[in-house]
Amino acid sequence: MLASTSQSFRILPAHNPRQVCLQTHKSRRLSVKMSDKMQERFGAFMDPQNDESAYGSAEEPLFGSRYTSHDMPKYEFPKKSMQPAVAAQLVRNMHQLDANPRLDMASFVTTWMDPEATALIAETQAVNIVDTSQYPQCTEMEQRCIQMLAGLWNAPESGKTEGEQRLGTSTIGSSEACMLATESALHCSQVCWEKFNQYFEVEGRYVPVEVDYPVMSVDRIEEYADENTIGVISMFGSTYNGQYEDVKAFNDKVAELNKKNGWDMRIHVDAASGGFVAPFVYPELEFDFRLPLVNSVSASGHKYGLVYPGVGWIIWRNRSCVDESLIFHVNYLGTDQPSLNLNFSKNANMIVAQYYQFLRLGFEGYKKIMTNLMEVSAHLAKGILATGHFDLIGGGKGLPVVAFALKPHRKNKDGDELSYDEFDIMDRMKEFHWQLPAYNLPKNAEKQKMLRCVVREDLSYEMATDLINDMNKCIEWLDHHFIYSEEKVKSLRHNYRPKDHPKHHHIGNKKHQSVC
Repeated sequence: MLASTSQSFRILPAHNPRQVCLQTHKSRRLSVKMSDKMQERFGAFMDPQNDESAYGSAEEPLFGSRYTSHDMPKYEFPKKSMQPAVAAQLVRNMHQLDANPRLDMASFVTTWMDPEATALIAETQAVNIVDTSQYPQCTEMEQRCIQMLAGLWNAPESGKTEGEQRLGTSTIGSSEACMLATESALHCSQVCWEKFNQYFEVEGRYVPVEVDYPVMSVDRIEEYADENTIGVISMFGSTYNGQYEDVKAFNDKVAELNKKNGWDMRIHVDAASGGFVAPFVYPELEFDFRLPLVNSVSASGHKYGLVYPGVGWIIWRNRSCVDESLIFHVNYLGTDQPSLNLNFSKNANMIVAQYYQFLRLGFEGYKKIMTNLMEVSAHLAKGILATGHFDLIGGGKGLPVVAFALKPHRKNKDGDELSYDEFDIMDRMKEFHWQLPAYNLPKNAEKQKMLRCVVREDLSYEMATDLINDMNKCIEWLDHHFIYSEEKVKSLRHNYRPKDHPKHHHIGNKKHQSVC
């Protein structure tokens, strides 16, 4: 029996557990007999018992809840519910002990956006961008971002109709974008990189770097490439010191090797950060589709694209660079949904936020911001050098990043040789709330320790000055406290001679063994 779709109804308990009573607002009862399959799935839920006590009292004070005086559930599923305000406060209490993202000099990720952008992110967080038929306007925003980036990176012109648009896609970040780029090169027979090599069983050949030149040298390409090489990856903005690799020189070298050996190697440009910086401050720098062997360019929208974490972009030179087998089609959402991603469902909010930034800032706005960042990083580099304790690592054009290392054989004002290292500075700077990363360069230069400051949009000139002042305080403290480095401890242990110390000494008439 059918009820009118214009009348709402609710389920009422029936005397016979095999029947369900449906009552409309007009008090008309309909009896529907449950099949065995319906009984199996829904029978236990026909007359649920509401246990209001599980939720606690809404009038209970937030910090008067028993949950604030007992240990929180950690690794087992909680047995009962709690008031939303209490749960939220418990989560806030945990987050309160995290570092301040804006003082994290290690991260390239955006830590500030306009309040209007934050509101748009909240409004669209429930939108699943993969469902293009239900959310055509969000899909259109994604396509507009792709076409804008294709133009920014000088992709070949295409028609304005949908079928002729330049090809690209949004991703969760630049890591997914790089994997898609390499997979497309593999199918065309031509570190996120470590992940890709492990997941997709591709042999990765990592070119060693030098301390004085912590990016790949063009002269090393011929040494590592052969007939099975599917492509060359150029890091346009080194993670270690922000330096740009010479993509144009790579292009010329790959063209020479292709001609010499009959190969068909192409280039992917991993412009995770540089793709949103170089076009605005170094427009003459050729790193993109102006170079004929560049097959694809990827970047992180959540780095210098100025969007919160969760969006990356990849653009291909043309549609022939992507094999159709990489585009998956499903229709379980109601219509055909083509997908060119490693994952499937994702919300649209960061794509919407990226489109907002493109509209809000335009070319002029991005240029002003990136220029300011370069000026702040220059100010920071000058202040770091003025301490007299550091050398800058690397040179040439690059990101607004300052990488530096302690000078060797340093002495304090009293002439004492100093033994602390970059990791001691990192630990000491935490007392001033700065997260200043210390790390080693990769293989072949791993003995080189260094520090790095990533200058982001929300690090002002004044804040950079505060960072320099705090670093000077840190160095002054370290200079006047003898700190044993790991190398110094090993040296002392090696040079220690037990015979130089008395094994026993006497106190009164008793003999005591000394302890070293």
